[in-house]
Amino acid sequence: MKLNKSNANCRVRRYLLIFTALSLLLLPLSLIYLVWNEQLQKIKGYEINSETGLPLIPDYAVQTLSQEEMQEMSVRMEARLERLKDKCSEYGLDVLGHDSWHTPNTWEFLVNKKYHIIWCNVFKAASSSWMFNFNVLAGYTPSYLHKTKKILLNLARERYPRVTLQELREAQNDSITFIIARNPFERLLSAYRDKIVFALPYSFHDKLGRSIVRTYRKKPKLIARAGNTKYPSFPEFVHWLLDQVKRGNYIDMHFVSATSFCTPCLIRFDMILKFESLAEDQLYLIEKTGLKRVIAPVWRNMGKGGRKTEELQQQFYSQLTRQEMMALYEYYQFDFDLFGYDVKEYLNYARADSLEDAAASVA
Repeated sequence: MKLNKSNANCRVRRYLLIFTALSLLLLPLSLIYLVWNEQLQKIKGYEINSETGLPLIPDYAVQTLSQEEMQEMSVRMEARLERLKDKCSEYGLDVLGHDSWHTPNTWEFLVNKKYHIIWCNVFKAASSSWMFNFNVLAGYTPSYLHKTKKILLNLARERYPRVTLQELREAQNDSITFIIARNPFERLLSAYRDKIVFALPYSFHDKLGRSIVRTYRKKPKLIARAGNTKYPSFPEFVHWLLDQVKRGNYIDMHFVSATSFCTPCLIRFDMILKFESLAEDQLYLIEKTGLKRVIAPVWRNMGKGGRKTEELQQQFYSQLTRQEMMALYEYYQFDFDLFGYDVKEYLNYARADSLEDAAASVA
């Protein structure tokens, strides 16, 4: 018995000696790697930010606008903000009230106090790109963000807690607050395809799609436009969405009106970027915030399926009747008007509401 105990003690001492030897060996190797990695970054043209430990973008790789282009962009931004102010006043959206349109909503704002930049995250409006950027600003390395299986939004919320209206306004005193606008119907179609058509199996949106099919597939108005897919057809999805609006139900963050989501008439914005001109707009923002060596204007997640936007718009919105299109427009009207978009093109896609309307249009 004593012999077994002695042997056990010998094994423990042996393992401790091995562990100590490995530690002494690995520690200098780790230090050598860190120094080598920093030197390698410098050889590549990158410098290491002493505060964050993140590599800085080398000067030769920084994209910038000329002084003339910056001036043009300044005029563009002022015009957008002026339109927003006028339309907010026209619709009375700048007056406090008790519904979602008249109550300031700070839920999706990401406030970075260190770099003095604030963003209201409108989903499906370059949100993947700027969620990546805000995670970099929060201290995550780009290499980690590319490799991780974690959801970028969840990572961001670990570093960017939700803020109250008072906290947001205090942060705005020395920060630039921006939003990225997108044509509401283009954004809605993108969300439908991403979250409904290409929903991950057994995910929340996959279950939602199956629920919509069970409820709407046999409705008389939709049978002819149903198809035989496991996911809802676009008309089925639109009818479900309009019913949620009519009943005053919660609207999923991917489908909700940006005006209701970010309440730009009640919270001050310094810049309105647009999805259609994002290449230039984000260069202007990055320049004005002094972040040109910290984040690069990379556009991620350009959509699934490889189809051209105009082709997709016509394919899907031509499945809706004019009446359905107008009901959809009624919900997104503020997004159209506040940010300068036009619904006419979509009304041209719409099919007639009835056989009588179809006959009249042919005549």
